[in-house]
Amino acid sequence: MTPMIDAPAIDPVRPRRARPAARAAATLAGLCAALALGGCGTSQPGPISASELAEAQTFPYFRVYWVGPSFDGQPLAAADGLKSYDPGVGDGVYYGDCVQGKGLFGGGSSCPLPLQVTTVIYVRHSNSSFGAQRNLLLRGVPATAYNGGRALEIYSGRVAIDIFSDTPAHALQAAAQLRPLNAPGSASGDLPLPVYCPGLWGPIEARLARVLDGLPGHACQQATAEEAYIKQVNGRA
Repeated sequence: MTPMIDAPAIDPVRPRRARPAARAAATLAGLCAALALGGCGTSQPGPISASELAEAQTFPYFRVYWVGPSFDGQPLAAADGLKSYDPGVGDGVYYGDCVQGKGLFGGGSSCPLPLQVTTVIYVRHSNSSFGAQRNLLLRGVPATAYNGGRALEIYSGRVAIDIFSDTPAHALQAAAQLRPLNAPGSASGDLPLPVYCPGLWGPIEARLARVLDGLPGHACQQATAEEAYIKQVNGRA
């Protein structure tokens, strides 16, 4: 394992990335059309190569998550690693037999992957663009389920862990199996609490509210105070 080093600076005015909710809707529509016409391609890349896995396991900037060498019988087929790292998208791992490329949706236009897990340094944003969603606690940390439960955004440490799956059951199964790829750790127990206040949208149950109130450094109280100050300065109080 490689010691964590500071990630490259990210331009604060650059969007964190294209919002997964909007891209998910368009991509899933395309996938459904492709599947109706011809189904998944016959190409089966097989498990990830030892060199590609080693590159991912030595990614130095932050903790990257995966669910192990396979998921529900499907092999880990690809991982981003350092060479293809894009700060705006994060670092991803891809499970299944039809990985066509790396990025937000590795299944391309002809085959939905059973699972993709992407870890990205969190930049505060509102989750309102996710559409219909539900806030919940997963592995002891705040999370949001959207896209009919097939997508999860989980907030931990300095990062957000985005899970994209083919079914809600697979998404929750993956959340339960998350573990660090490039650092010590296991799938048992809670994930580290986020050091920031996630921009949750919609109802927040009491148990989740207590966790948010107890985040390190009073992150949510500070975020609320900063937002109130900005509104006051801009005359919108």
